[in-house]
Amino acid sequence: MPALKKRSVLLTGHATSIALEPEFWAVLDEMAGARGQSLAALIVSIDRGRGERPLASACRVAALGFAREA
Repeated sequence: MPALKKRSVLLTGHATSIALEPEFWAVLDEMAGARGQSLAALIVSIDRGRGERPLASACRVAALGFAREA
């Protein structure tokens, strides 16, 4: 199993770390590029729509949905 890679993002004025597998980060980077936004902006939008789901899980689900559409 690949090691998790941590990245820090600023969400609503607070620094937050997200640990995901490198493969998920790659898809999220691609997703952000396809939407013409930064990775941080993408994660902010995922955070706004995640409801009760943990942020890392919401990022994985978003990446999976993007990969399925491709």
